[in-house]
Amino acid sequence: MILQDSYALPGSVTIPKLGLGTWLVDDDAACDLVLRAIKIGYRHIDTAQAYGNEHGVGQGLRASGISRDDIFLTTKLAAESKSFADARARIDGSLKALAVDHIDLMLIHSPQPWSQFRKGEHFFEGNLEAWRALEEAYAAGKIRAIGVSNFERTDIDNILDNAGVKPMVNQVLAHVGNTPFDLIDHCRNKGVLVEAYAPIAHGAVLNNQGLDAMAKRYGVSIAQLCIRYCLELGLLPLPKATSAAHMSDNAAVDFVISEADMAALVKAERATDYGEASSFPVFAQ
Repeated sequence: MILQDSYALPGSVTIPKLGLGTWLVDDDAACDLVLRAIKIGYRHIDTAQAYGNEHGVGQGLRASGISRDDIFLTTKLAAESKSFADARARIDGSLKALAVDHIDLMLIHSPQPWSQFRKGEHFFEGNLEAWRALEEAYAAGKIRAIGVSNFERTDIDNILDNAGVKPMVNQVLAHVGNTPFDLIDHCRNKGVLVEAYAPIAHGAVLNNQGLDAMAKRYGVSIAQLCIRYCLELGLLPLPKATSAAHMSDNAAVDFVISEADMAALVKAERATDYGEASSFPVFAQ
């Protein structure tokens, strides 16, 4: 099963190939969500300071009864944190909110504060300051792996060219109809694993008749087809689901997409309507 498979990161760290996203999950609902996921077999949970649910996620981890060492926990440094002192404090804040003694992976959530996302300024110095705080926490054993999110090529090269520890992960928007192949190739060439958030395009692909026809040929859903697409590309998908049924379905992706169908998916028409998510910066690009 895919839930038992993993990728290798530097430092002998392994990261499960499929994770559970928790964006837009309220803190008071996060505990039960994490419990359901762990019961199904998920061992990779993704949260962020910006989600406001670290406390609930941590509660779920502890209530599960599963050893902390058997759960891979990711969180993200707030996009607005662009100084060493602020990032350092926020890292400790996440450890406290989650009530854990270590975080498995921590990412800089965005190269720009959300209010200035993709508006021209890259905040190179601020990102190096934030990265230095992550490096310090990494060296201290507070974090087992460090990386970035929503970083374009120039943003990640800034870290690669100036930091002592290179990013291990770049988490980006990637799905059928919107896959940043040039960025993925660049990251792969630099030894950076790419995670795909919103692999089902926040639901934007679920009414696509072409994808529906292809999925039916494999006896799977469109969501399962899209998650498998990411895995076939060597990405780590992070689908969000709130029901146990959807969580189980999202993990039932042990099939192989043919080369011809992968070629068609690579060329699929770009999804443009992300529904309620369209107002968020990452979906408005």
